[in-house]
Amino acid sequence: MKGKFVMVDGLDGSGKGTIVDGLSEWAELKAMNTLDLRKYCRDKNNFPSADEINAASVIVSCEPTFCYVGKAIREELVRTSERRYSAWSLAQAFSLDREILYQRVIIPAVKAGKLIFQERGLTSSLVYQPVQERIQLSELLKLPGNRLAINNAPSLLLIAKVSPETVVKRLGLRTKKDNSIFDNVAFQRKLEERYSSEWLRRLFEQHGSTVQYIDTDEPKTPEETKQESVEIVEKFFEDTS
Repeated sequence: MKGKFVMVDGLDGSGKGTIVDGLSEWAELKAMNTLDLRKYCRDKNNFPSADEINAASVIVSCEPTFCYVGKAIREELVRTSERRYSAWSLAQAFSLDREILYQRVIIPAVKAGKLIFQERGLTSSLVYQPVQERIQLSELLKLPGNRLAINNAPSLLLIAKVSPETVVKRLGLRTKKDNSIFDNVAFQRKLEERYSSEWLRRLFEQHGSTVQYIDTDEPKTPEETKQESVEIVEKFFEDTS
C-alpha cells in the first residue's frame, strides 16, 4: 500500500511546527512507531538506514534537514552574519538537501506505505527564493532536487494562514532565535501573498496534491491548532483510503 505524505508550510511563526508536533502526538496516541528524523539527524549527523525506515510506521521530517547539506544551510547559509550568499546559491543548496532527503527517506518511505509528516519543503523554495532575488519559477523547478520533489508531491499540502502582524508578535516572543536572514517583517509580508496564491495551489494540484489551508491566527491557541490539524488530516485519510 502506498503511504501518505503530509507537508505543512507557511510563514515563519505561522504554527507549522505546532501542527507537525500535533500530528506526531496523534500518531503516538495511536501507538504508531514514530521515527523523528529531525532528532535522528541532529543526534547522528546521518540519515536512517532502510531497515530503520522500514521499522517505523510514521516519519516526522523537516526541511532543511539537520545533517549534510541541510546542516550547512542552517549553520551558515541562512544565518545572519557579514557573509551573504546569493539566492541562486541558496536555491541550489536547498535543492541538493531536498534531493538527498527524497532519495534517502521520502520516496522509499512512501513506497513502503509509511505516513510522513513534514515541516516545510519545495513550497518554501518556490515562495522564498523569487522574493529574495529575481529567480524564475521555471528555473527553480529545473533544479534536480526540486524536480524530484514536484514529481513526488505530497499527498496533502497544508498551508498555515496567519496575519503578518501576528507573525511579528510571535517571532518577537520566541525564546529560541533562529538568526535567519529571512526573519524580518518586510520580507514576511511579501511571502504571505505567495503562500495564498492561486498559482501555488494549481501547481501542486496538477501534480496530484490536495491543498488545504488552516487558520492559525489569534485568538486560536496552539492546542486548538493541533486539534484542527488532526481533524483535517483524519478526514483526508478517510476520503482517500
